[in-house]
Amino acid sequence: MTLLDSLRGRLALPVIGSPLFIISVPDLVVAQCCAGVVGSMPSLNARPLSQLDEWLAEIRERLDAHDAAHPGAPAAPFAINLIVHRSNDRLEQDLALCARHRVPLIITSLGARREVNEAVHAYGGHVMHDVINQRFAHSAIDKGADGLILVAAGAGGHAGSLSPFALVQETRAWFDGPIALSGAIASGRSILAAQAMGADFAYIGSAFIATEEARAAEAYKRMIVEGSAGDIVYSNLFTGVHGNYLRGSIANAGLDPDDLPVSDPSRMDFSSDRKKAWKDIWGSGQGIGAVTAVEPAAALVGRLRREYEAARAALGAGSALLRPG
Repeated sequence: MTLLDSLRGRLALPVIGSPLFIISVPDLVVAQCCAGVVGSMPSLNARPLSQLDEWLAEIRERLDAHDAAHPGAPAAPFAINLIVHRSNDRLEQDLALCARHRVPLIITSLGARREVNEAVHAYGGHVMHDVINQRFAHSAIDKGADGLILVAAGAGGHAGSLSPFALVQETRAWFDGPIALSGAIASGRSILAAQAMGADFAYIGSAFIATEEARAAEAYKRMIVEGSAGDIVYSNLFTGVHGNYLRGSIANAGLDPDDLPVSDPSRMDFSSDRKKAWKDIWGSGQGIGAVTAVEPAAALVGRLRREYEAARAALGAGSALLRPG
């Protein structure tokens, strides 16, 4: 069964909730899935390792209970994000737990690994790999990934600098498999636009930070609600990889958002010590101007679905600017 086949009839919207560092926990993942979008979390959010085992069992149990109570509207599948960079010393153990719990979808980041893809395929799972350019996209597919997450300009956290139009267009020229598009998507219109460009899914993260189930500081959620695209700073200082962060959190850390030093990319570091050093630097994408309140994840998905359906209806009506025929 292909990845798209496994999702057919299971989604209320063509959306994958992106895995949010620290923030995504079982409550958010389950709420996303029950609302009809793919919920996800990074494996490294569970610390210690034993907590990941517990969380995977909990997610399965809660989704199974939902499906039993709602046979006509089963929950969407869930996903786990694995960081495959060499600095992640938990990769093999986390992968083994994902295999034991038969996680339906694995999202891999920061380096495609053939052996990881093969291990997921061995138990019947699927893999999507996030990329910022064509070189990484070709490498991911060559190494056995089932689909691609195109991280375009404006995405939260580690983000690329390419226009989503260019990134999707160039990828679709050679790849006909599943594509999710990431980058400033926080409205139903944006979801439809991602599909119109050629993506199968919208990949949404920042909007879910401002939900009741998210494990984010209340000040972080408020900053998302009160912020806009102009409040986002693009820098590689905090991990060695370029990403988008909230200007206010950088200033609160005593740094000048307009004059940040540049980190050496060859010293990319995702260690616990590095993460602790920058734990109050908050990632966010440029789409947060569409986020106006902290609300339950189900309410957010409901709002996105209404906007999506309205946009589809408006598109079907055509444009008054076009001449007949």
